[in-house]
Amino acid sequence: MKYNFTESACRKDTNAEKYRLRKELFGTEDVLPVWVADMDIDTPDFVLNAVKKRLEHPIVGYEEFPKSAFESQIEWMKNEHGIEFELEDMLYSHSVVASMSLAIEAFSKAGDKVIVQTPVYPPFFHSVMEHDRELLKNPLKQNADGKYVFDIEDLKSKIDDKTKLLLLCSPHNPVGRVWSQGELEEILQVCLKHNIVVFSDEIHSDLAYSPNKHIPFASLSPDARDITVTAIGVGKTFNMAGFAMSSVAIPNKELREKFLKSYKRVHFAQGSVLSHAAFESAYKNGKEWLEDLKSHLWNNYQMLLEVCEKYGDKIKVTPIEATYLAWLDCRGMGINNRELRKFFIEEAMLGLNAGLSFGREGDGFMRLNFALSTQKMLEVIKRLDKALSLKYHK
Repeated sequence: MKYNFTESACRKDTNAEKYRLRKELFGTEDVLPVWVADMDIDTPDFVLNAVKKRLEHPIVGYEEFPKSAFESQIEWMKNEHGIEFELEDMLYSHSVVASMSLAIEAFSKAGDKVIVQTPVYPPFFHSVMEHDRELLKNPLKQNADGKYVFDIEDLKSKIDDKTKLLLLCSPHNPVGRVWSQGELEEILQVCLKHNIVVFSDEIHSDLAYSPNKHIPFASLSPDARDITVTAIGVGKTFNMAGFAMSSVAIPNKELREKFLKSYKRVHFAQGSVLSHAAFESAYKNGKEWLEDLKSHLWNNYQMLLEVCEKYGDKIKVTPIEATYLAWLDCRGMGINNRELRKFFIEEAMLGLNAGLSFGREGDGFMRLNFALSTQKMLEVIKRLDKALSLKYHK
């Protein structure tokens, strides 16, 4: 391993969201925050050096999104995920959530139905409701081994002629699935039959663990390519959320023109000069760093598995195939959601996301972000182990 993730910079005296909001969200600043999905791992040096290099020029004014930056992303997607986008397919966006909102506006109207598959990242359903669309929930099913799968029959039974858009989370946040080709093709056939556009959030696509392989929805077939709006970016992969930089790929010209009507109305412009440099450098130089990062994250995940396994069925880690977000099944603890949250804050001194924020299917679950330096992860493990040990006298 060339890169070392043993330690990371202190963020307590910065404006880092996960630290600044501790008192407001958890009632205390004594918790270690492991909720919002950025990493307590230093953003790679090749990204920061590109920003420093750009700052050698003394004017930071309006700048067009560089063609070379999109070309670097297109090359990355081809090499890493086997999909080829064209330069004309690509649009800048400052976030996946913003892109999702534009897709809802572009491909549906007030009163139309939009499909979400819960439990899921909260903006999926918030964005639908904020646009006065009807939320069509197609909950995932959980197998006996804890693995989540699509409920295709439920999906087919709920669709009608007012259903216009499906919001796909791939890989899935928070359950950590890398959807197989067969699973995605089942979704594709349903959407093709009913003329449903697919907005595919693939922001975690680079964080799939071997032997799992992310399959872009648009890569399934020419028909899939024609109905898909793909949201991708560097934010999760390289811990660059603060650069407010992502992109949208829309190969179908008709869909792209519809999307652009909403896009131009909002006036997205071209993003930050410094973000352009960071974005391009990440895709040009990030391969080796990412491979080392994934090895480190997997080790953190194994540590979490090990400590939870000590307590049998009280707390279980849902098996994941991607992301750095652990979906903790705490139903065996036999306490309600309010008590569960209180346990993690007051006894474990950890700030997690409550499962219910991902939909009612998150009842009894908590989400823990394990994208931490080794030093910080060991502290999380220590606190969790101590709290569980005291509670269950082990």
